[in-house]
Amino acid sequence: MAATDRSRRRHTWPQRWQRLRQRLRERGAAVPARPLRRHAALATGALGVAGGLWLAGPAAAATLPEDKAELMYHMYDGGGVRATGPALLVRKSLADQVSLSASYYVDAVSNASIDVVTTASPFDEKRDEYGFGADYVYRDTLMSVSVSHSREPDYVAKGISIDVAQDVFGGMTTVNLGFTRAADDVGRSDTGFFDRARHWRYRLGATQILTPAWLASANLEVVSDSGYLGNPYRVARVFGAAVPERSPRIRTSRALKFRVVGAPWAGSSVHGEYRYFWDTWDIKAHTVQFGYSRYFGEKWLADGYVRYHTQSKALFYSDNAMQETTYISRNRQLSSFDSASLGLKLSYRFMHQPGRYDLKAHAAYEFKRFDYSDFTDIRTGRKYSHDANILQFYLSATY
Repeated sequence: MAATDRSRRRHTWPQRWQRLRQRLRERGAAVPARPLRRHAALATGALGVAGGLWLAGPAAAATLPEDKAELMYHMYDGGGVRATGPALLVRKSLADQVSLSASYYVDAVSNASIDVVTTASPFDEKRDEYGFGADYVYRDTLMSVSVSHSREPDYVAKGISIDVAQDVFGGMTTVNLGFTRAADDVGRSDTGFFDRARHWRYRLGATQILTPAWLASANLEVVSDSGYLGNPYRVARVFGAAVPERSPRIRTSRALKFRVVGAPWAGSSVHGEYRYFWDTWDIKAHTVQFGYSRYFGEKWLADGYVRYHTQSKALFYSDNAMQETTYISRNRQLSSFDSASLGLKLSYRFMHQPGRYDLKAHAAYEFKRFDYSDFTDIRTGRKYSHDANILQFYLSATY
């Protein structure tokens, strides 16, 4: 897996807007339980179903994330890649100002993707990831620190993140700042580790309560990568002949995301979002998503969303180059492609005691369709496309 793919998988655990979601529950509007979020996800698809920011009204001070435990089993199956494994998250507050968390995630990957079957033999490998975090709240400020470490036979990734959320204007606005520093060791199973990659992420965002039923947010992320950003296993094509992939050793990308969430009717919520991405490799991408959530009685909650993504190719990408260049890649994730997703999630509340505990079961399914406009399946000579299925089953408990 390319270093650029893996470096962009990291995600922090949901840590904000607990007080808003609680007040929304009190109003009777739908507030979906958040799915367990992995710090790293498969580059070929985003796990999870719509959750996120939900609105109720202003609050007087920042609050810690809920004490919770989540146990999940996940599966991704698409394009010849199958990844399965468990995940565990435990979070516990100490006194009223500090919260600690620990997470563990496993990917057991069976890889027979088009890149593999056309240039090498299918393979199996396992990736383990550990994460630890701490949150500290002081008046209107929530400060968070987290570290992660993942290992697989030919790749080791380490990272540390610092985030600060500050409530202003009486809790009507929250400003977020974040920074992540990550370092990867890159290798091949037959030669060992041979290079490194470095990653810096900068985050800036703001969320505004618009009305008692609507909330809007805007977030900017800037990512700077350096070092080995290619894939030692992947090959490109020049005049039909296979040559080693050669990627630039520097990349800077930016992503701007807008999101609106509302509870216009009792027992239901809606959301819409748009994301624009661009980088120094000349890739530009647009993503739009719409979702709807609704309670059925007091125990059942259904969520659904649709998403569309379109992307242009990198400057040095070529399906079959007609000349030798300094940089050359046939990584389909750097090509021009479109993808469409449909996600559904069903949650059931087993037990609930206000202010004491809450136990829920969740089942989530996402279908994704990828269509590549300038990547050819050399086995058939046709433009490549494939479907993917993503499943999650998990239990969540707050206490």
